[in-house]
Parts: sequence; structure tokens; C-alpha cells
Amino acid sequence: MMPQAIAETTFDILYLCFALIAGLAMLIKGQSPLVKKTGLMAALLGAGDAFHLVPRCYALWTTGLEANAAALGIGKFITSITMTVFYLILYYIWREYYQVKDRMNLTGIMWGLSVLRVALCLLPQNQWLVYRQPLLFGILRNVPFAIMGIIIIAIFAQESRKTNDRVFRFMPLAVALSFGFYLPVVLFSGVFPIIGILMIPKTLAYVWVVLMCQQLYKRERSSKKD
Repeated sequence: MMPQAIAETTFDILYLCFALIAGLAMLIKGQSPLVKKTGLMAALLGAGDAFHLVPRCYALWTTGLEANAAALGIGKFITSITMTVFYLILYYIWREYYQVKDRMNLTGIMWGLSVLRVALCLLPQNQWLVYRQPLLFGILRNVPFAIMGIIIIAIFAQESRKTNDRVFRFMPLAVALSFGFYLPVVLFSGVFPIIGILMIPKTLAYVWVVLMCQQLYKRERSSKKD
């Protein structure tokens, strides 16, 4: 367990520091509402994941994951909520960046999926406080989340191709990779714990998303100097 504890703790600290520092910098120093939205999204990503990753690091260095099931479950629950808000903010970033004025039905769908996802997460059948949670509800609560991801992939791909945009041209790939690495963990980690290692490349996909958002911040600061 020691090599795993060292490797995971090092990776998690670097990731959380990056997400929080980058997010807060954009949120506090950003001038435009768009940059501030990207900062809020990145800071929320880091803060939300901290609720799960910090207890996990603690568990790895002390009595183990199963002995800290309640703390890990609460952290996982909080992260599930914050990631839902993360994609909702990313949707509004898409609307503002590409100046989308209509498609209000799509806005309603995204909000509806977000509310449904949160409602499913709140159900006691999730059994957040136990170590091995029911697979059925792990799948159910991730259905609306996956649909949100598919919508984000589709709309960013459509607009970036239409406008020949270079800032978010890889956003569809980054989001697709994050879900591609995450869903096998939901489905199979209970049977094959080694699959949990896919959470590392999933996390790196989110780092890529933040790095793309940072281009807007850097562009803003560069234009201010000029």
C-alpha cells in the first residue's frame, strides 16, 4: 500500500493545487464574465474533488479505504454534485463564448438533467456510507450525467468546427476521454479494483479542460498589456 499511497497522494496534491490555483486566479483576476465563469468552474472542480481525494489520501496512509468508507462515500456524494454543476457551468461557457442567443430548449434539457442527477444522488438507495455501494444506483445516477456529457461534446464540436475555433477545438475530445475513463470505473471497479487506476487519466482530461480555459485568461491579460 505504501507505493500506492505515495503515488496517489503526490498526484492528488499536484492536481488539486493546479485546479484551485488556476481557478481562483481566473475567478479573482479575470475581467470578463466569461473568464470568471471559467475560473469558477475550475475552482469548483478542485474544491469538489478535494472532498473525495483528501479522505482517500488519508485512508491510504492510515487504516485503509474500507475502514474509512463513510468519509469516502460523503466525499464521493459531494463530488457527484459539484461535477454536475461543473458541466452546467461549461454549458453556459459554451453559450457565452460562441454567443448563442437561442436554443433555450437545450438550456431546459441541461437544467432538467442536472436536477435529475442531483435528485438521484440524494436517494438513500445509493448507500453512500458503505464501502461497496449498489451498482444499480451507480449506473442510474450516471445516466443523466452521461447525457449531459454527450450534449457538451456535440455542441462544442459543432460550434468549434463552424467557427474554426482554436481555443476549444479539443474540448469534445477532452470530455469524451473523461467519460471514457470514468464509466468503466463505475461499471467494473467493484469486481476489478485495478480498473480504478483509470481515474488518473480521467483527471488529466479535466486538467486539459482547465488548460483550454486558461487560454481565455491569458488572451485577456495579453490584450490588457497591449
